[in-house]
Amino acid sequence: MSGLLEICVDSLASARAAIGAGADRLELCSALAVGGLTPSAALLAQIRRESAIPIRCLMRPRAGDFLYAPEEIQQMAMEMAHLGELGADGFVIGCLTPGGELDGETMAPLLEAARGKGLTLHRCIDVSRDPVKTYLEAGNLGLDTVLTSGAASNCAAGMGTIAALLNLREQTGGPEVLIGAGVNAKVITAFRRALPQARAFHMSGKTQRESGMAFRREGVPMGIPGLDEWHIDQTSPEAVRLARQALDA
Repeated sequence: MSGLLEICVDSLASARAAIGAGADRLELCSALAVGGLTPSAALLAQIRRESAIPIRCLMRPRAGDFLYAPEEIQQMAMEMAHLGELGADGFVIGCLTPGGELDGETMAPLLEAARGKGLTLHRCIDVSRDPVKTYLEAGNLGLDTVLTSGAASNCAAGMGTIAALLNLREQTGGPEVLIGAGVNAKVITAFRRALPQARAFHMSGKTQRESGMAFRREGVPMGIPGLDEWHIDQTSPEAVRLARQALDA
């Protein structure tokens, strides 16, 4: 495949910015501030009214670990059915065992709910016991893409593991290695120079938009203490445009 630029968005404004600046695909979610959660069906419907761009929906019912209770798996499967009907092209999923292994048995209802649509293994790989083994197991389960930072806080720090996964992809014809966490145009250029086989990148490209609120009561957080309530994260068209140019160079 040629280069793939996937933009992670959690609002219609961000989706519009990403599409207009050259994104190939969207990962749709909510609550990017906590790493992303399952998006609303209404948001997917809004984007679908404006664009036919491929969209994969993140299936993550809560923040925290990837050890899910049966009711959480049922919730995700039900939401996948609804989002699929509204135009989702694929889903971003992943479950781990308590020991840090990819949990194919627990994921079975999600694989069934996907009904042949595209599937990405999300960054549960980066907190799994053995990322290489997890990558291979994802391929065996039929997932076509693995999103990863190389089991590091950002993809630049995880370049060595990403290189190993890219080599596995080449050797086995395994899932696409979608490089994420800290991606921008400069990072894409650095990866392409160091690892020419790197061809798929994931980023939010977010910037902060100033709130329109004139009255601001300080010291009353709506959620995480210290979270800035007066700046809204939103995808920057310029960041996406520069990433697109770097990937196409």
